[in-house]
Amino acid sequence: MLRAVEDRAIVAAVARQEQIGLQSVTDGEFRRDYWHIDFLRQLTGVTVAANPGPRFAGADEQPPIATVTGEIAYSAPVMIDDFSYLKSVTSRTAKFTIPSPSMLHLRAGRRGIARDIYPELSEFWADVAHAYRLAIAGFAAAGCRYLQIDDVSFSYLCDEKVRAACRANGDDPDRLPKVYADVINAALRDRPQGMTVTMHTCRGNFKSAWVASGGYESVAESMFSVDVDGFFMEFDSARAGSFEPLRYLPRDKRVVLGLVTTKQGELESRDEIMARIDAAARFVPLDRLCLSPQCGFSSTHHGNALSEADQWRKLEFIVDVAGRVWNST
Repeated sequence: MLRAVEDRAIVAAVARQEQIGLQSVTDGEFRRDYWHIDFLRQLTGVTVAANPGPRFAGADEQPPIATVTGEIAYSAPVMIDDFSYLKSVTSRTAKFTIPSPSMLHLRAGRRGIARDIYPELSEFWADVAHAYRLAIAGFAAAGCRYLQIDDVSFSYLCDEKVRAACRANGDDPDRLPKVYADVINAALRDRPQGMTVTMHTCRGNFKSAWVASGGYESVAESMFSVDVDGFFMEFDSARAGSFEPLRYLPRDKRVVLGLVTTKQGELESRDEIMARIDAAARFVPLDRLCLSPQCGFSSTHHGNALSEADQWRKLEFIVDVAGRVWNST
């Protein structure tokens, strides 16, 4: 019964995305309670626990976290059926998202990984990367040609309170950006030719609340070492800092500027968004820039503080601005 309802919601969402001109479409993550937990909890060795912090600003309820209580393994297909259904109901590129392997570590850190199972973190990261390689191979075999890795760790590590929590968890926040980049690269090592992979990062998105603040300067070089085709980066507020860290972007990569917020329904100024794209183009050529929302419109089942109509207005706005800037209409 629930899956039939989800099916109908996905068909409607896909049709609307196609109607407004999006060339790659998602299933709206209608089959998930949380953007990350539903995937992670299906890996062997993962247990969901209460979130010890840092907390989302302005939200009483806090989302759960993944902890590691056994050896990490990909023992059965995870979300392959979900992708296959999406692919079956669109003629456009079916885009699927999965959480980054870093999400098995960031929030609970060393403290959240059972020491009797993994006395050395190198063994943990090796198992995580192997599990992800199997997952990615499963999506590829199902026909996935566009996969997005959702990773909040790089942008979180720009915030001192997150860094302090890392230290309390037994980790060195100065080392973590490279650690996370290395494990994502290991996870992607065997991805097939023809599969586009991008990575998204933001500073938290739960009931329109956020966790972190701070520009990308301290993490940009490590983040841009990840072997993906493009980076979706939050830039919708002053909390994200300036565009200057974009100077580290490799010449063969793209950046998708998340300039349109998903946290409130008020529509941005077209002139202001176009001016900000021009500002970013001082660091990255315009032909390697794109435009997107800052994050998902609903990263959890709770939703954000905007209406469905607000969401579609914002997506239509993005298509319109993109057409004006890149002459793609």
